[in-house]
Amino acid sequence: MAGCGRSPAIPAGASQASGNPNKASSGPSENPGVQRQISFVDIAQKSGVEFSYRDGQEAGHFAIIESLGGGVAVLDYDCDSRLDLLIPAGGHFGEQKEILGHVPRLWRSVDGEHYLEQTAPARLDGGRYYNHGAAVADYDGDGFPDVLVTGYGGLLLHHNQGDGTFVEIAHSSGLTDTLWGSSAAWGDINGDGWLDLYVAHYVNWSFDNHPKCPGPSKEHPTEICPPRSFEGLPDVLYFSHGDGTFHDASDEAGLKKDGKGLGVVLADVDLDGDLDVYVGNDTVSNFLYQNDGTGHLSEMGLMSGTSLSDKGLPDGSMGVDVADFNLDGLPDIWVANYERESIALYRNEGRFFFLHVSQAMGITAVGGLYVGWGTAFLDFDHDGDEDVFVSNGHVIRFPTNSAIEQQPLLFENIDGKRFENVAPLAGEYMTTKHRGRGVAAGDLDNDGDIDLVVSRINQPVALLRCDSQSQNHWVTLQLVGTRSNRDAIGAQVRVHTSKGVRLRLTKGGSSYASSHDPRVNIGLGGDDKARKIEIRWPSGITQELTNVPADQFLIVHEPAE
Repeated sequence: MAGCGRSPAIPAGASQASGNPNKASSGPSENPGVQRQISFVDIAQKSGVEFSYRDGQEAGHFAIIESLGGGVAVLDYDCDSRLDLLIPAGGHFGEQKEILGHVPRLWRSVDGEHYLEQTAPARLDGGRYYNHGAAVADYDGDGFPDVLVTGYGGLLLHHNQGDGTFVEIAHSSGLTDTLWGSSAAWGDINGDGWLDLYVAHYVNWSFDNHPKCPGPSKEHPTEICPPRSFEGLPDVLYFSHGDGTFHDASDEAGLKKDGKGLGVVLADVDLDGDLDVYVGNDTVSNFLYQNDGTGHLSEMGLMSGTSLSDKGLPDGSMGVDVADFNLDGLPDIWVANYERESIALYRNEGRFFFLHVSQAMGITAVGGLYVGWGTAFLDFDHDGDEDVFVSNGHVIRFPTNSAIEQQPLLFENIDGKRFENVAPLAGEYMTTKHRGRGVAAGDLDNDGDIDLVVSRINQPVALLRCDSQSQNHWVTLQLVGTRSNRDAIGAQVRVHTSKGVRLRLTKGGSSYASSHDPRVNIGLGGDDKARKIEIRWPSGITQELTNVPADQFLIVHEPAE
């Protein structure tokens, strides 16, 4: 991540090493089954990051806005090759029921384990909206990552000035949305080389539409009303003009108007060279938009098999992600859902058809008492298949059948054939209950494995350092677009190993209200090199690297042609 990708381009067959390879040891893994030396350690308190998302519940309104919580973003805002943290802060209520925001907080990484708060020096003083999410991308291609913050009442677009400071420019750039935004995702949807913006909207709650819902007992007579008590709000899609401004393209792109969006991911799920859009909606059918390559989106959720549960009913969907879990070369869709609904794993069968396979893959074995939010595919043991983390926590205030605080889930992918929850083996945080919400995955300490940052409601944020021990190898790519968008969102990466080809996609959005490390981390198993790395850039240009040594970071620039 050196200099936000400013180093010279790496020609085919060459490589550039950085980072700390000391944790990777030589030789193949001795245990091809479930990785048992699993450890994620919460270092937040000793790192200097002591902060809690606040929902304003002390006012006693029992408003549905209090239930959503927030996400988290990892980004290298100052281009020093270390991932920093931006954490949405939530909000509170005024005496006259004003809906007010807390200021999102920014922490600069000192060494991957210690952080200094830089909110004020970075001029991130925009807290006028009750905020939930952070979507990071270099939308104007100037080499510095920018941050969009979603929330109730509008958007904040913090433009990175390249000197450690930001300027808020949402309205002047044309992002005039005033609806309740949850998650957002950047990606070049119309194929012009510039990043567009999809914003998922939730429901039409306000204090003018604030029903009173009964609680579970005389001691707790009031409870937060469920999403079925409200109508959904239409999402919005902004197309970039390429000059730093945008226009609302929702109608021209063909967006539906009846969602209750909480999670969104932009990914090329049919591998045809453009970005498709998947939206996790709460209690109504999920959307899967197929892109025709020009930015027109056809909603194919029902026809594709990705809009409903295995029982044919809408789920309460929150967090989403896309990855090739079964190593067949086709991207699959993962959705974290509400209690008494299984996590949905939709296996890609090709030709834009999917099959719900959660039960067959062992996912339903964890039971139905979890309320899932932020989620992320990550290969925590570098064996080449992607595992999954899910952050859980209830939306209601008082317990009924399920606990309000819930343990996270960590699913080990067993060779693409089944999943096993190994959270009980993974350390104190994984065995403790939380009011979990958004999660961002990234290599915070540049040691080659993937760490996690988790936002919780009215509880301190967690920084989960991956200390899992493995004999396996890895390689991490930072893709820098030149003809394509600079973040290379929409690229396809295929890594050839002794065990087969591993597909990775660069995506916009995913998880819930959060932004992951933009670098592409690939586990190589026992291989000490990647035989070949094929990159298909969003522009359509293809590039190959051969015999790439393992346990290093590569900065790869898109070739001219």
